[in-house]
Amino acid sequence: MKLTTVYVLILIAFISCETRKNSQTPAAPVNPMIGTWQLISGTTIQGKDTTITDYTKNKKFLKIINGSHFSFVGHDLTKGKDSLAFYSSGAGTYTLTDSLYTEHLQFCSDRAWEGNDFSFTILIQNDTLTQTGVEKVDKIGVNRLNIERYARVE
Repeated sequence: MKLTTVYVLILIAFISCETRKNSQTPAAPVNPMIGTWQLISGTTIQGKDTTITDYTKNKKFLKIINGSHFSFVGHDLTKGKDSLAFYSSGAGTYTLTDSLYTEHLQFCSDRAWEGNDFSFTILIQNDTLTQTGVEKVDKIGVNRLNIERYARVE
């Protein structure tokens, strides 16, 4: 009986011990891009042509980013029933090093874009993400500067 009590006390002592973390070990950095983002505006500059698109009127476009992948989907708000008909989607993996964000587009509703990498410089201020970079797809003649501004979706 006394031996059982000793074993129980030793077991309780082991269970009650906690491993203390080294307070000098920095926490893993949190990726500020993770989450859901709604595209607010997009500006593309190709040659002498500049196109500014307001994605808050007649369109909705979301980008979802997790720890390793991104996806995007966008469509018109008129259910494709007029001249504003629009649908776009895509997904793939990405890398993020400091402010350099590179998308590796694996899937896209416009298949000519698949298999390409697109690098952007990102800036996050409060709940706004701005990404700026060159989109180049030789086989369809795209070589343009793209500036997109997103708002975080809560």
